[in-house]
Amino acid sequence: MTTVAAIQCHMGESREENVDRVVGLIRDAAQRGAEIVLAPELFEGRYFPQSQREEFFEWAQPRDNPTARRLSALARELNVVLPYSFFEREGSVYYNSLVVFAADGAPLELYRKSHIPDGPGYQEKYYFRPGDTGFQVWSTRHGRIGVGICWDQWFPEAARAMVLKGAELLFYPTAIGSEPASGEDTRDPWQRVMIGHAVANSVPVVAANRVGLEGELRFYGSSFIADPRGDKIGELDDSEEGVVLATFDRAELRQRRNAWGFFRDRRPELFRVLLCADGRVELPCERSLSHRFSGCSSWAGARFDRPQPRRNRLVVSIYRKRPGRRWPGLGVPR
Repeated sequence: MTTVAAIQCHMGESREENVDRVVGLIRDAAQRGAEIVLAPELFEGRYFPQSQREEFFEWAQPRDNPTARRLSALARELNVVLPYSFFEREGSVYYNSLVVFAADGAPLELYRKSHIPDGPGYQEKYYFRPGDTGFQVWSTRHGRIGVGICWDQWFPEAARAMVLKGAELLFYPTAIGSEPASGEDTRDPWQRVMIGHAVANSVPVVAANRVGLEGELRFYGSSFIADPRGDKIGELDDSEEGVVLATFDRAELRQRRNAWGFFRDRRPELFRVLLCADGRVELPCERSLSHRFSGCSSWAGARFDRPQPRRNRLVVSIYRKRPGRRWPGLGVPR
């Protein structure tokens, strides 16, 4: 059995007070039995990407920072797993990143947000490079978890990738609220898309959002936990601060995933269209490539480069799963 929790609270001007508030809620969740506790995205401060201001780059930190060390000690003390969302500075570049602290306090592999939004009130592309880590899954004392950051939650491919890599539960730290340009209320679509991930992948989903008015944005909270049926089994409202918890039997979750057959019946050899940006690229040699490279133990994906001008050929690089190794470009007649 694994008990999970989502934290919901407002964020003020003081980093120290924000961290204290979140730590207090983590302690509350742990006292109530939580073993994995999710805090909102970028909880150390107000949501700064509402506008483009260069001084906010000073808010970035390396992955080894005072809050990270404090959460590491807290995870070890409480025997809980803590995903930590933060504004990362790595050399001269910046990412919207996350580290998972295991129940013994050890920092696990870093994840950098893959999908970066850019729109009125959510101008993250000014601050963050797209992540370069790929989707991560972490083995912890309390289960294998996948974590996507905010805008990642709108993409079904991200959820499927994490569950294919073995995630038993999906977590989404979030900062989302009103739309200053359109005025649309996105709360229900925001919940529905993640509930869809829960159903399509037969896994629970945990989402943690902030609340309160920050600049032009009013964050609508509504943090929730959904089961693999898509039923919300715990939810906070659009203004309250607190913790929502749920307990899952991971063996039963695995049985349900097997029984529904989503992973038995999927046809990855038909999904090559997902590897291009516009859906128009289709290889005439797809059948031969599928025959040669379809074994998942042999290849992890393909990159389709532009045709080389002096040779009417399409270059396909097939990446081996072993880190740092790939097959050389394979010339494929067009």
